[in-house]
Amino acid sequence: MNKRLLILKTVLWGLVGVLAVVTVARFVNGLGAVTNLSDGAPWGLWIGFDIMGGVALAAGGFVIAAAVYIFGLERYRPFVRPAILTAFLGYIAVAVGLLYDLGVPWHIWHPVRYWQYHSVLFEVAACVMLYLTVLALEFAPVVLEHPRFDKPLFGKVLSGLKRVTIPLVIGGIVLSTLHQSSLGSLFLITPYRLHPLWYSPIMYVLFFISAIALGLMMVTLESLLAAFFLNHKVHKKLLSGLGLAAAAVLGVYVTLRVGDLAIRGVLTTYLDGSWPSMLFVSELAISAIIPAALLLIKPVRSSIAGLALCAALTVSGMVMYRLDVAIVAFARPEELTYFPSWMEFAVSIGIVATFILIFIFFVENFRVYDDVEKAADGPKRSYDPATMHALLPRRLALPRRFSLAAIAAAAVAVVFLPQEAITGVVPASTPVAASRTVDGLPVNREGGGGGRKLQLIEARNGVPEGMPFLMIDGNRNGYPVLFDHKAHEARLENDRSCGVCHHISRPFDRNTACFECHRDMYEPMSTFNHASHVEQLEGNAGCIQCHENTAVEKSAETAVACGECHADLVSPLSFVEAPDDRWQAAVGYMEAMHGLCVSCHETKLAEDPENLPAALDRCDTCHDADRPIELQRMAPHVIASRERGGGG
Repeated sequence: MNKRLLILKTVLWGLVGVLAVVTVARFVNGLGAVTNLSDGAPWGLWIGFDIMGGVALAAGGFVIAAAVYIFGLERYRPFVRPAILTAFLGYIAVAVGLLYDLGVPWHIWHPVRYWQYHSVLFEVAACVMLYLTVLALEFAPVVLEHPRFDKPLFGKVLSGLKRVTIPLVIGGIVLSTLHQSSLGSLFLITPYRLHPLWYSPIMYVLFFISAIALGLMMVTLESLLAAFFLNHKVHKKLLSGLGLAAAAVLGVYVTLRVGDLAIRGVLTTYLDGSWPSMLFVSELAISAIIPAALLLIKPVRSSIAGLALCAALTVSGMVMYRLDVAIVAFARPEELTYFPSWMEFAVSIGIVATFILIFIFFVENFRVYDDVEKAADGPKRSYDPATMHALLPRRLALPRRFSLAAIAAAAVAVVFLPQEAITGVVPASTPVAASRTVDGLPVNREGGGGGRKLQLIEARNGVPEGMPFLMIDGNRNGYPVLFDHKAHEARLENDRSCGVCHHISRPFDRNTACFECHRDMYEPMSTFNHASHVEQLEGNAGCIQCHENTAVEKSAETAVACGECHADLVSPLSFVEAPDDRWQAAVGYMEAMHGLCVSCHETKLAEDPENLPAALDRCDTCHDADRPIELQRMAPHVIASRERGGGG
């Protein structure tokens, strides 16, 4: 192992050690413990770099495979296996990065089961999964060629895979074309959130073409790094050809992007010297204009230094383009700004470091490069496919060195972890406000699904009898639900129906309102008030009434079951499942409302689908997207108060 590779592995293992620490904190204490994400910034570095950037960085696989197998450019065959391996590991890294970003990562398989036919994101997920399968099959021959798999069964599998190489390549090209472009299509629905210099109706075209250029330059950069660290041969003439092709693709990219902005009049309006315009010019220059211009100069693209500079500029610039679209140029409320925490950077860099180590492992132990002889300036050795080293070298000194680097880096990371990452985030309290009574009228619902919806009215005089509604807006955020209480009473047999929803009532209270127990918008709250029990049971002398066993510690677990004294408080008509003997904390207000209303709507629709609106179980049955606009028109002071931080 040469000195450069030794230093590289030591650094990479150190980064893996930091990743291990942050990984534990993230999956034990959640996203809030390690990220600066919020409701206003629900996606950040892990989406912009790990997902969008990672998919683009792995584009070299389908670009080189198409060049060799479809267009017959056999001279570029030495780049096929490294490019396929890079793409394969890159897409696995994308999946790993997505696991970190998902709030419930164990649901990552849901797109396989729940198909959302009209969702661009579903198309991206499906294509990525299928393309990852294609890449695994394309790279499998590299593994099966190893002498350890020199068995008749593996030989047949290897022969079969080689026979279907062309169909696999075609499938990979189609899938890559779909999801590389669809990553841009995701932002077509954000014309008022994404800055005009980055938004474009042809974003899907720009994303696809930029991915091709990035793939060519990524293959170039990978070849140069392999020569520097692994002493493999540099194919300067072939890399020069890739550089010339990249220059042409970058030219098309610049023409389309600038031309689209010019035709729509955006350039003259927004190139005004502001920081977004300066960022746009810098990004376009770094990613495309400068490298394209340099690659058109033959001495530049024929030199290792020139190719390295152009490849580095294109790779960094195109990643910058994805980050700008996903984060920097994406508008958010002023009070909800976003900048990644150091732990978010640690995860992104650590994932890259991990898969670089895996790449090195495959290169050292399998015939990834066709030119298995090392370059002339390094010590030569023939490829010995019979040697299977672990990811760590055999010599004892090196494992100790790498292990020490990982452990030392992990220890440093632990020191710099914030308190929330160690002990967990304490959720902020969001008190719930009671519902309000407003005037309104039921109107026919537009579109499919049938049924009626409730609409606010301004006039208080002349309102038909029986038209008051409850406005449910627990956290006063301006997105309320109008609830026809009288209509629900009538459907559920009037007064006898109260217990269906009001499943528990406090002492001396006929029908306790939801917000009395579900007092926080999101967090569970205990319904037990110890002080009131002490007062009602004549002070400390009454303890024995609940804590009968004096030999054990006084706690909720050892106390008399709540149901022994309060059985009459639970409604026998309740649609909600009756609580256990020891009542648990009341769930958050939003979860309580959704759990009751949605479950009831689904049940009723299943029981009588012919006489009920088909849309009864849909969100827009209760949530009207136009409601905030109505409130702004009728009571602008309410919205203004919310924007200043007023309300619950």
